Amino acid sequence: MPEMTLTEIKELIVETVSDTVNDKLNEEVEQALKSAMEKLREEDTKVPDAKTNQDEGFKTINEYFRSVRDASASGYKVIDKRLVKAASEGTDSAGGFLVPSQFYPELLKIDLEDAIVRPNARVIPMATDSMPIPRVIDTSHSSSLFGGVIGYWTAEAGTLNETSPAFGQLELIPKKLTGYTYASNELLADSAIGVNTFLLDILREALVWYEEEAFFNGNGGTQPLGITGAPCVVSVSGETGQDASTIKPINLAKMYAQMLPRSQKRAVWVANNAVLPQLITLGQEVGTGGNIVWIGQNKGMTEAPPVTILGRPVYFTEHLPTLGSANQIMFCDFSYYLIGDRMSLSVEASPHPRFQYDQTVWRFIQRVDGKPWPASSITPKNGNALSPFVSLAAIT
Repeated sequence: MPEMTLTEIKELIVETVSDTVNDKLNEEVEQALKSAMEKLREEDTKVPDAKTNQDEGFKTINEYFRSVRDASASGYKVIDKRLVKAASEGTDSAGGFLVPSQFYPELLKIDLEDAIVRPNARVIPMATDSMPIPRVIDTSHSSSLFGGVIGYWTAEAGTLNETSPAFGQLELIPKKLTGYTYASNELLADSAIGVNTFLLDILREALVWYEEEAFFNGNGGTQPLGITGAPCVVSVSGETGQDASTIKPINLAKMYAQMLPRSQKRAVWVANNAVLPQLITLGQEVGTGGNIVWIGQNKGMTEAPPVTILGRPVYFTEHLPTLGSANQIMFCDFSYYLIGDRMSLSVEASPHPRFQYDQTVWRFIQRVDGKPWPASSITPKNGNALSPFVSLAAIT
């Protein structure tokens, strides 16, 4: 073997070292790539980091519901930081995770299309658990206005008489309305559309139904004070000899006449569905015959019934009693009904009560109050009592 020159020896050493270094680098790069892929897989299964999305919040209502469910499934040991952020933006003594405000209209929009009271009432957002509302105590105009304001015709340079209105106050205190149901974990895991449909269409629709029920018939204690039991309602009696199963045009005319004059252009008619046949066949007696007055003599059954009575909209609801009962039909200016929204709708989920059935239990809580603004009806200087809420009395 020929002897190697010094130069050849140096080149061999450099080549050997380079190969060794390259092999080492390749191993390190390969290990680094492997570690990176494992980390990515781990991150993909983790709860989203608050640093990356706490400013963005939840993108969809389904994403919010899934985070609530996942937090419950982990025993609240792993909680999406966005839920913590949502909870810190309000207070709710009932617990649970507050629904982000951007989804609140989405939760309500399905139900408000069919609601009667809320879309026409005066809705007041509440920032506290109590909201006092001032009101003037105006019960009679026989001697004064607004509970004590008296006008005098005074001679020139005569002494002025001091008068003042009587003020009162009502207080809105949120009442707790809850919904409670459960769904299979397969439904929640496999179908985002199912979650949306089930939770929004069913639970929220039920909550708004009970909300409307309270606005009409609530006891004023653990519930809002309903319109039918309010002290300001004026009740119009039926006619002498009137059958309990009938509605007469004179009933509606008298109800319209006892509506506050300024409210006649805002008030709406509300009736039980059982009243509709009476309205369709509503007739004004003329001699020995009669004349159909609501649908029109020439229309018969060929067209849909009118949607107004005396020019004002008419709505039908199961929240009012059936034909012949008191409040079977009402004429209401709902702008005189106050609704206090605490705006703390919350949702909480738990797998424990239905664990053996592989189901997740959902609880919804909404806090709201409602009351008619007037303390009583008004007795005018001349004529019958007036009110923004007029009802037809029971016909016996």
